[in-house]
Amino acid sequence: MKEIIDKINKLKQDKNAIILAHCYQNMEIDEVADFVGDSLYLSQMASKTDADIILFAGVYFMAQTAKIICPDKKVLLPRLESGCRMADMISLNQLREFKKQNENIPSVCYINSTAEVKSECDICCTSSNALRIVESLHAAKVLFLPDTYLGKWVETKLKTTKVITYPGFCPTHLQIRPDDIIQMREKYPEALVLAHPECHQEVTKLADYVGSTTGIMKFAAESNHKQFIIATEKGVTDRLQRDYPEKEFILVREDIICPNMKWHTLADIYNSLLHEEHEINVDEEISKKALKCINSMLEVSASGVK
Repeated sequence: MKEIIDKINKLKQDKNAIILAHCYQNMEIDEVADFVGDSLYLSQMASKTDADIILFAGVYFMAQTAKIICPDKKVLLPRLESGCRMADMISLNQLREFKKQNENIPSVCYINSTAEVKSECDICCTSSNALRIVESLHAAKVLFLPDTYLGKWVETKLKTTKVITYPGFCPTHLQIRPDDIIQMREKYPEALVLAHPECHQEVTKLADYVGSTTGIMKFAAESNHKQFIIATEKGVTDRLQRDYPEKEFILVREDIICPNMKWHTLADIYNSLLHEEHEINVDEEISKKALKCINSMLEVSASGVK
């Protein structure tokens, strides 16, 4: 593995390239990544880079987002088939129909959406900042798409805003059932349960902490507790076990794996970077509209405005 890591690092230097990797990726990809994190963090890093090439070890919508933020950069996705099943649940026509049924209501799209969908929404969000983004609109009603579970979790935190959600979901997180949490609590009675807000509401109700990928990792790092049940994708558990060996992290179920996030290998990254293949492009007009949606999110996140 060292040989291919060295080759990738040399290519990065020769081509002035950076690699952004999501926390759900295979662990070995961290060895060549310049930045590893959740969608918000990686979007922020993309907006700040002076690299000529951005290789995104993630899924299609993430690479699209990087291209929208950095239209002058070459953005590569090692495996084009690495898509997001949640993002595929809403098309541009479905979004337009959703908005038509709920006229004159501001729309928030989860970053897990296509460039076309982002281009027709008012503001974007990630699981890290969804609550802050919805609060920033100061609206009595907000449309939230495509993830109904994240949207409804946000609504539970608000007193005056009704969140109208599109019926999309993450198939990986929805595999986690309340019984899984109950059984793991019985087995590990001293453990804290940390869950992602993409989980079903009946799951998040049972958790000790609900937060984004970064939120879960930060909570685990700062907590004095020594044992945690992790109710999100396996990549988070793997990285927590690596980074905090003095603590115990138990994946709620061994099959909580996003298959699309696991497509990329070091060989795929090397070949994509070597040949500069699988470039991501976005229609210019769509990109301009989607950029406004993404920039609105980044501005709110940077300002801390509610």
